[in-house]
Amino acid sequence: MGYTREERLDIGKQIYNNEISKSDAAIKYKISEGTARDYMRLYRDVNGLPPKNRVHKEENTVKISVYSSEPDLSEYESMTKEELVKELVKSRIREAWLKKGYEVKGVGADRTVTIFDNWNMK
Repeated sequence: MGYTREERLDIGKQIYNNEISKSDAAIKYKISEGTARDYMRLYRDVNGLPPKNRVHKEENTVKISVYSSEPDLSEYESMTKEELVKELVKSRIREAWLKKGYEVKGVGADRTVTIFDNWNMK
């Protein structure tokens, strides 16, 4: 079924203003989703409107805290040799976890695991 230019612009306006989705417009007007997208682009170009920003779903995003380049050494100065060794072991373990793509906070039942990237997960 062919649509006039005005009808195409009306369909494009509905899609652009989020009154109807492209897939719903495709079903309602018996057109493909690509055609519905083209109608929205036609409406946008005729009226000189900017492209719509895509709504990105928040996927497993990771917020990595950035540490300053100058560590605060005052807390280490007051530690004994055994405490320093324990802190060194903890830091090496934390480094190994980060290389594998996850971080563990807490111990025992209070432990939480944060996975940074799932590209290497099987």
